[in-house]
Amino acid sequence: MSGRRVLAGAMLLLLTCTVSAAAPTSNAEQNRAMLQRLQAAHDLSPTQMKRVEAIFAGNFAMGQGNPAIVRHPMTPAQCREKLERQGIDYANPEFERICGGKFMAPLYDPNAATPDRAQACIDQFEFPDMPCEYPVIWVKAREAAEICAAEGKRLCDAHEWEGACQGSLEPPDYRFDLAAGVSPNFAVERMRAAHNRAHAATKRWSYGPEYQRGVCAAGSSKSPGCQGGGWTQCGSNTYPAGSFPDCRSPLGVYDLNGNAAEHMNLPLSPSQMSSTGSTTLGYTEMKGSWFIFDTYRAHEDWCRWRAPYWHGSRVMDPHSHSNYHLGFRCCKTLEQR
Repeated sequence: MSGRRVLAGAMLLLLTCTVSAAAPTSNAEQNRAMLQRLQAAHDLSPTQMKRVEAIFAGNFAMGQGNPAIVRHPMTPAQCREKLERQGIDYANPEFERICGGKFMAPLYDPNAATPDRAQACIDQFEFPDMPCEYPVIWVKAREAAEICAAEGKRLCDAHEWEGACQGSLEPPDYRFDLAAGVSPNFAVERMRAAHNRAHAATKRWSYGPEYQRGVCAAGSSKSPGCQGGGWTQCGSNTYPAGSFPDCRSPLGVYDLNGNAAEHMNLPLSPSQMSSTGSTTLGYTEMKGSWFIFDTYRAHEDWCRWRAPYWHGSRVMDPHSHSNYHLGFRCCKTLEQR
């Protein structure tokens, strides 16, 4: 292990202890501490960090929730204690070798390939992709795509997230023919209806074939008075990432159900696929579910289910949607071996 990585690990431990001793009092302060931990955990360069920090600076709300009203049901320290009691260590040298970075999992079809044949990887946790760290929410789809790019990654296509959840990355099955000559709203509705019909018979959740309460980070509560989703009314009452280790997909990806819903890219044409190199991208797709889902199942959340055109826009629209329970995770295209 390089001296730089040893130093980064020591910095992360020191930062974690320091931050837990004094809770942040503002979102900006909270973000500064989190971004320091991000740099240490993922060994990001100063140039990468400047890009990430600039994106955060453009959105006053983006972060881990409004500190004035958020009520997390578990602290990072409690998460670490829980994992230690259970003997769980999320470090995975094989995945790190394949993906070229920490806390990513190879995307592949176990029936046809092995992990080292993967052509892409996905973050094992919601951004900032660190165990026992709260997910970042209030992030627009465009900002999510820009942050992924700043890290040398990209926003995942919908089928990649679905494969990570289902336990098998299948070839893209987007019905681009159904999008021809119609509005984006109508195209999404036609394509999702065909897709959901095709996969309904094999529905499953990241952890198994039936929905189960208590398995994922979905037992939290809404803030009193949270109705429309405002910054001053709705706390992002999430759990630390990875605090429910059984909420794991067959490919080793966590929190795909519960905690925070996630921005993904839905292409309406081949030229909009992130997985084939598009940077203009397609339309917004919300994947997964969120932190109160065990008591408020507002919609379906099985792995390959595609959502309606809720708050829909182009991913790169500067006014794309954000809210208090919507985050993201990144994918990464691997060099051909």
